[in-house]
Amino acid sequence: MKKYFLLLIYLFAFYGCSAQTQDKLIEENAVIDTNKVIMPEMKHRREARIIATLFTRYHYKKINLNDSLSAVILNNYLKTLDNNKLYFYYDDIQEFQKYKDKLDDYLMLGDVDPFYKIFNVYKQRVNERVKYALKRLKEGFDFNKDEYFTPDRKNAEYPKTRAEMDELWRKRLKNDALNLKLNGKKWDGIVETLSERYKRFQKVILQYKAEDVFQLAMNAFAESIDPHSNYFSPLTSQNFKINMSLSFEGIGAVLTTKGDYTQVVRIIPGGPAYKSGKLHADDKIIGVGQGKDGKIVDVIGWRIDDVIQLIRGKKGTTVRLVIQKASAGPGMPPDTISIVRGKVKLEGQASKKEIVKIKHNGKEYKIGVINVPAFYIDFDARRRGDKNYKSTTRDVKRIIAELKKDSVKGIIIDLRNNGGGSLQEAIDMVGLFIPEGPVVQVKNSLGKIEVDKDTDPATYYTGPLAVLVNRYSASASEIFAGAIQDYGRGLIIGEETYGKGTVQNLIDLDRFISDDSKLGQVKLTIAKFYRITGSSTQKLGVIPDIEFPSPVPPEESGESAQPSALKWDRIPPSNFKKYGNIQSLVPKLVKLYKERIKHEPEFQIYLKEVNEALKMRKKKKYSLNEKIRKAEREKAEKEEKARKEAEKKSEAKITVYENDGKTKTERLEDPELHEACHILADFIELTGGKFGIQ
Repeated sequence: MKKYFLLLIYLFAFYGCSAQTQDKLIEENAVIDTNKVIMPEMKHRREARIIATLFTRYHYKKINLNDSLSAVILNNYLKTLDNNKLYFYYDDIQEFQKYKDKLDDYLMLGDVDPFYKIFNVYKQRVNERVKYALKRLKEGFDFNKDEYFTPDRKNAEYPKTRAEMDELWRKRLKNDALNLKLNGKKWDGIVETLSERYKRFQKVILQYKAEDVFQLAMNAFAESIDPHSNYFSPLTSQNFKINMSLSFEGIGAVLTTKGDYTQVVRIIPGGPAYKSGKLHADDKIIGVGQGKDGKIVDVIGWRIDDVIQLIRGKKGTTVRLVIQKASAGPGMPPDTISIVRGKVKLEGQASKKEIVKIKHNGKEYKIGVINVPAFYIDFDARRRGDKNYKSTTRDVKRIIAELKKDSVKGIIIDLRNNGGGSLQEAIDMVGLFIPEGPVVQVKNSLGKIEVDKDTDPATYYTGPLAVLVNRYSASASEIFAGAIQDYGRGLIIGEETYGKGTVQNLIDLDRFISDDSKLGQVKLTIAKFYRITGSSTQKLGVIPDIEFPSPVPPEESGESAQPSALKWDRIPPSNFKKYGNIQSLVPKLVKLYKERIKHEPEFQIYLKEVNEALKMRKKKKYSLNEKIRKAEREKAEKEEKARKEAEKKSEAKITVYENDGKTKTERLEDPELHEACHILADFIELTGGKFGIQ
């Protein structure tokens, strides 16, 4: 993978000799639309050609930029602008179809005008809708009427008439107003809040610059090929570098835009949000306030950059977030949480040990748990020759030694919500549990396969082992879990993992143009991961041996939910030695697990939460009758209160040891982890405690 940038060198010569000629061709043939508010800059034409060539020549997928892909790009771009079909009319979409089989040709020439023409129609439609919204809010709504609002319109038809569009917006506005009314706002306050919300959204769209539209267009192109390839504008690129350095002061959350909402993609291990435990993946941020009593600013419809600026701040200051939990549907009460801003440091990501004591079949078991929030390494310290540089493998090796002294009966590696990190650390960590051997295969865009191996013959833990995963365990986490499963070295417990089995490289576009233009960056998929069995982790992820119910359906979250995701496939297996036939024990373990959870109060509460979350995700329409919505909300609040009271009464505790191995605290039991400990105890009993590397 380190050699791939060498493949791009000759592109510089190509663009150096042809850019001027092609720019002249486009300028001479361009149709000047006097109604356009935003037009591309000259650098965008050159940049588009570079991006198109990079993707067609060096993307892993080996794409053909043809009419078929052109249709996908157009569709992606329209979804980006109007995913819920609330702005464009049917006739607009029909008009845009003239670009359906031409965008491929335009991109290769660097002609991005069609994207700007579509955007300017979108801007016009936004202006019309905001004007309608401000007028309609003054008329009020009848909240006693029985009618329904469908928030998800992705599969709906585009409105054909103004009356049809107005009716959609009337219900949308009524739903927004009802949510605020149920939150205790008076009518004047509701009108003020919603008017400001829609005026703010209109202002955001009016402030879009040529670079913003170009980024939307290039991402519509990149993401039509695969979901992890992107274009970053110079500003976005700068923010990306700040996030990757983990040196900014904020809350430590990766955010994205979904519809009108700012949504949490993942929580950065070691950051303030991670430590607070209050914010989670898929939660929506609908309001932001500064300090303990600063005014909450409604951020629905805001640009992601503006929301991030509100959330970021100096270390030690407090930010309040109004969030709609991932499990809650429209109309459910939002939560307001406070997080103290801080720096995301490597030390905060460090692996920690926990000891869980359980009574199992009349015996007491002490199970060691190693929580690994990310696969990290301090490259700078290692480069300086610091013998005590931090890394996942070094920390886990130390913790294993401590757990051995504590005489634990087995060890669980907790990889829940671990989004990956250093591949080499995942490989090295597998090596702690097996003698030397292959861990992962990597196939590049040229078809060459490299096998990455653990070369350390030592085995640092030979006893009973389990790995706990969930839907947000991804990338390097899946490599670790997959290898442990393939070797038959330990049990995999939890939810089906994310399924990200691709590798990306970041390419600075400035290297291809010799003038002073400041260009962005491209993140390009260049390789694919495969397990030692030859099976890809892409899209499929890792299927646990004992599977827990998940509140996140695979078809809604994870790689398999992405239409452009690369396919799952196989390559020849590596030569490796399996250490045990765990699969023969799985049916018995599943039977014991299912019988036991019937009588575990904490796990039953967890199951109820999962079922409620799945039920809410399936719900497609919501009543606009105040009495019905109020009753639904009161029921949800009552159930939430009962759950919290049950948690407080729980006597099950986990002892958590800090990085010094001595400082310890206790926290409430984690139902999934608690059950994983019982499953490992069953495993120990079925194998007589002798399973492992002998």
